[in-house]
Amino acid sequence: MQKTSSRLLSLLSLLQARRDWPGAALAERLDVSPRTLRRDVDRLRELGYPVRAVKGPDGGYRLDAGTRLPPLLFDDEQAVALAVALRTAAATGAGIEDGAARALATLRQVMPARLRHRIDALQVTSVERSATRPQPQADPGVLMALSAAVQAREVLRFDHAPADHAPAHPA
Repeated sequence: MQKTSSRLLSLLSLLQARRDWPGAALAERLDVSPRTLRRDVDRLRELGYPVRAVKGPDGGYRLDAGTRLPPLLFDDEQAVALAVALRTAAATGAGIEDGAARALATLRQVMPARLRHRIDALQVTSVERSATRPQPQADPGVLMALSAAVQAREVLRFDHAPADHAPAHPA
């Protein structure tokens, strides 16, 4: 049988991996009694995790969104994907570079060495910014509008002009 602390981490990981968990399935997965599961859920709540319990035959447990971000547990593939995404975000020009770089530094600091080596080996290619010619920042509002259009599967059209030409304005 697992120690309480490792069992709580396993429970938290399971709750993060799936939206709803029947209590019996969680107890079986953790190899504990329903009563032990209830105590473990109470301990997670004491630690600030918003675990909601639904009673009844279709009841179970769910990790709700909280007022603050609790510590998250990632498997190796998720951690590497997150690091690559943060590295990419740090080079977007969307005004989020500083936050992405700080988040990447935080993530990298707690990563096991084997994963740090993997993310260091994955170089994200981006256009280098010129120190002599400042590059325009992408407007976050425009990026959000583009994201919404892509999500809505709208057809987009872009006009492109070389950097040394002023954009053509229709009459």
